[in-house]
Amino acid sequence: MEEIRRKLTEYGRKIVEKGLVAGPGGNISAREGEFVYLSPSGFFLDEIKEEEWIKVNLKTGEIYSDLRPTCEISMHLGIYLEKENIKAVFHTHPPVTIGLISAGVKFKPFFPDFVTVLGRNLPVIEYVTPGGEEIRKAVVKEIKNANVILLKNHGVVAVGESIKEAYTRSLIVEEAAKSIFVGILTGKIKYLKKKQIEQIENLEVEDYRKSLLKKQ
Repeated sequence: MEEIRRKLTEYGRKIVEKGLVAGPGGNISAREGEFVYLSPSGFFLDEIKEEEWIKVNLKTGEIYSDLRPTCEISMHLGIYLEKENIKAVFHTHPPVTIGLISAGVKFKPFFPDFVTVLGRNLPVIEYVTPGGEEIRKAVVKEIKNANVILLKNHGVVAVGESIKEAYTRSLIVEEAAKSIFVGILTGKIKYLKKKQIEQIENLEVEDYRKSLLKKQ
């Protein structure tokens, strides 16, 4: 329990340092057995103390804290219930990504880490009001076959089999957005072809790198 709180505190700070959220925006969580630890509502992610992460029973929804959990608690719990292998959920508000997806720009594989870390499929969800059952249903429906969901006019949801994997996916999405933006400004982006994607997916070194992310 103490280790999971420590890691959430560490990666909450990283998210802010990398500019993936601003102010009290975004929310993250991690799962340990039957319990989920979520960021409290209204807190800056880099100011949450280890003891302030909110413990919630995944099956019953019981909250073990006097603080109020993130308004996206239903979405977080829904993802964990849908995919048992998921151990962390990061919902961020990366500015370049939000700008591009809201303008209708396509996010498709165009460099190796995109394929390895994010995967081929990044579903895009039209804007829905945050914090309710509508966004939970929309995200849970798409998360069955994806690791990253793009939310128009809102942000990104990234999941992982570890806290580090969810964070890495959140980071790579925004790095991809920056590259796409530069490509649009300077020319035409050449996305990877199916054969090239398959070659990357079959690299042994990439399997090794992915296995490391899942363990940390």
